[in-house]
Amino acid sequence: MSRRLTTLLAAGTIALLTAIGVATPAAAAVSTEQKLAVLSSWTQTSATSYNAWNAGRLNKAAWTEYAFDWSTDYCSSSPDNPLGFNFSLSCYRHDFGYRNYKAMGRFSANKSRLDSAFYEDLKRVCATYNSIVRPACYSLAWTYYQAVSVFGSVAAVQQADLDRAARMKASAERAAARH
Repeated sequence: MSRRLTTLLAAGTIALLTAIGVATPAAAAVSTEQKLAVLSSWTQTSATSYNAWNAGRLNKAAWTEYAFDWSTDYCSSSPDNPLGFNFSLSCYRHDFGYRNYKAMGRFSANKSRLDSAFYEDLKRVCATYNSIVRPACYSLAWTYYQAVSVFGSVAAVQQADLDRAARMKASAERAAARH
């Protein structure tokens, strides 16, 4: 998706939320329902949801009244860029969902969707890489997803998982170089 289309979609999402009264800058206080509505819209599995969250991340000042927790440790103790695949923003959005739903006491009802959104984000990252190395990226995406799904953290990714994907990537690159 082009940067311009992404920007337009994010702006459209913010305009829609403003129109329905979710993002009213003049409001004295944001209600729980308003905060949950934005949080939900920013943590769905779609690229549109990701783009709206990213627009909010890039303009946090506009969302100050919502008191979102924007802190992140990215992919915890697992690599943010395993084998050169940039998973950092996917991990950031996942942290955003986990931390904010936990703070609102709504985590367990949303964990499965947050983990699914994380996996979809990772697959969208992988889709941007050359088809030769893409299978290794998808393998790592699945591993990262399984770690958060089962253990709640990508810190559970093992070195053996990274080594397996590295072998897949190297083998694909060697095969491509021979042809």
